[in-house]
Amino acid sequence: MPDPIAARFLASSRFLAACRAELHALKPGNVHVFAPGHGMDVHHFEQAAEAAAAVIATPDLGVGQRIRRAVDASLAAAGCNTNLGIILLCAPLIAAAFMPDRQPLRARLASVLDGLTIADAGEAFRAIAAANPGGLGSTDAADVRAPASIDLRAAMALAAARDRIAQQYVTGFADLFDIAVPALDPDPCAPHGVENAYLALLSAFADSHIVRKFGVPAAEGVRREAQEVRAAIVGAAPADRQARLLAFDASLKGRGLNPGTTADLTVASIFAALLGN
Repeated sequence: MPDPIAARFLASSRFLAACRAELHALKPGNVHVFAPGHGMDVHHFEQAAEAAAAVIATPDLGVGQRIRRAVDASLAAAGCNTNLGIILLCAPLIAAAFMPDRQPLRARLASVLDGLTIADAGEAFRAIAAANPGGLGSTDAADVRAPASIDLRAAMALAAARDRIAQQYVTGFADLFDIAVPALDPDPCAPHGVENAYLALLSAFADSHIVRKFGVPAAEGVRREAQEVRAAIVGAAPADRQARLLAFDASLKGRGLNPGTTADLTVASIFAALLGN
């Protein structure tokens, strides 16, 4: 993406396309066009996505600045936190897409993560504190309500064991590139493929948003249920597939279980696939 104007337009439009594609897929437990959930509906997420898209791809910003500006814009538009995790994942991907070299996106992303600074951490900390995600809590080291004293990747490493989004900063976004992106259709925005990618992630690990709010046993239970649903819909007729996904969706929402981390990883996976190599 050498031309700054073209780069901004492409990154912004692809970010928005990824957010919208996730909302149009039937992802059990999350908000989507088939059903609201957890006190929110699609409109909240669309407002936040449009607001974030307008600023997250601004040229010549650091990763931390992208995060803070996009979160501030989203909160102002939607009035609640809907996309903090999405922004934390997509800001480094945009920085990688803006790099002028012709290495694959994953290699460029590794360079971006290696170059994160204390200033990036400070901006990201302010964004996270403002969004105040459920189960945020406090820590003795690198608490987001205190001034940053280590770089953003180091701070994410401290949280990696309890937060799957933070873990991506340590692993080079391995969950995206190794699990979710391969499960997407050739058209990354196709609902069937988005659902497959989401279930692949939900089946692979305990969703850390559920872990924070309900504990490991509840999250592991959801993971096992996802594995069963994923196996059951292989080769199913479209109507049967939708019925099974809707039933799982209603069950999770009835118990107040929201695999929000998995949804965020799904959006970022779509975005990474749209950016290509």
